[in-house]
Amino acid sequence: MQSLLFSALCLKLFWILSCRGQSWPTDGVYYGMLGSNVTLACGTSPQRSPVEWRLNQSSTLPWHRVTANGSLVLFNVNQSAKGNYSCHGDQGTTHSIVSLKLGYPPGPLNVSCRVPNHKHVRCSWVSRVKTFLPAQYHAFYWENSSWKLCVVDSTNHHCDIAHPHFWQLNHRLNITEVNPLGAALTRQTIQLHKLLKPDPPAELVVAARSSFPTHLNVSWRYPHSWPQLDFFPLLFQIRYRPHGSTHWAQIESMGTNVLVHDALEGYLHEVQVRAQDEPNADSHWSDWSPLILARPWEAPGTEQPDVSGGTPPTEVYPDDPLDTETITSKNRHDAAGEEEKLSLVILLVIFSIVIFIIILSLTVVMCLRQRRRHVTKQEVSSMLKMKAIPL
Repeated sequence: MQSLLFSALCLKLFWILSCRGQSWPTDGVYYGMLGSNVTLACGTSPQRSPVEWRLNQSSTLPWHRVTANGSLVLFNVNQSAKGNYSCHGDQGTTHSIVSLKLGYPPGPLNVSCRVPNHKHVRCSWVSRVKTFLPAQYHAFYWENSSWKLCVVDSTNHHCDIAHPHFWQLNHRLNITEVNPLGAALTRQTIQLHKLLKPDPPAELVVAARSSFPTHLNVSWRYPHSWPQLDFFPLLFQIRYRPHGSTHWAQIESMGTNVLVHDALEGYLHEVQVRAQDEPNADSHWSDWSPLILARPWEAPGTEQPDVSGGTPPTEVYPDDPLDTETITSKNRHDAAGEEEKLSLVILLVIFSIVIFIIILSLTVVMCLRQRRRHVTKQEVSSMLKMKAIPL
């Protein structure tokens, strides 16, 4: 019943604002719609007396017509028609001055909501229609079988919901944009548990551990916007890598500090941390905290490696699955390269042998043919001699 009543009130408000449209102007300001015809009255000019209209003190006006009662009708106005119009009598008397502003009625809004914790929701919007006119906004949300006010900041185009009911699956949000030419209602359905995204953890600190050249102490605090209560715990994810490396190692923790055991000795490291609402698997991870640089402990007099322009060795974390996979991939790549070289050498050897056999075969064939020709000549010569012997 309350929902129907509220909907009826919203429709009535929308109708009233739409009908009033051009009754918004006050103190000598008039609002017109771009692309339409606009009529400006001459104020206190005597009936049927000649009048002169000026735009910004110039008698040059856009396409127009002056009616019998002195009103100015501007046709199909565009932005060049806006400005200060003044109506003057035949004696130069000023009857009225009006400032004309032009734009469009409101249209639908693009609405997005941010949920940094379980106690606060902020919904922001951007108009799909550039109206060129001032606007006001009214927002309500449906919760626990009733409509409640979403506190609006019209200047920054957002509204705030305090202490929403997270157990409710869907929340309905209605935002009405009102300007001098009309009003438009935008309806949005939001699911808070899926929009929940904490702010990044605060005050990240990374420090070396004395006498341990591969250890780093990492600590941080809950986001300042997150209520630190037992029934709202956060899960944290820490990632770290040597400065210049492209591979991250990661650790998860329910606490606010961890000890990194496998830092690369002597190298500067990059460390970040992010958070997620631990009980709510549908929630989002926060953005990563700002990057912190730190170097593990080094014995006095130890020369630091130059890592300003190079990449640390691939064997950064031998016990880490990511780095083990990287090392294995590199070894496989090197082995594949060696196999390719060996195959090429074998192919060249086989090709040489084949060429040698072909040449040898051709040589043998040529020799055999030459020998056969020589034998044939001897046989012919013997036969001729035998014929010459008298019987």
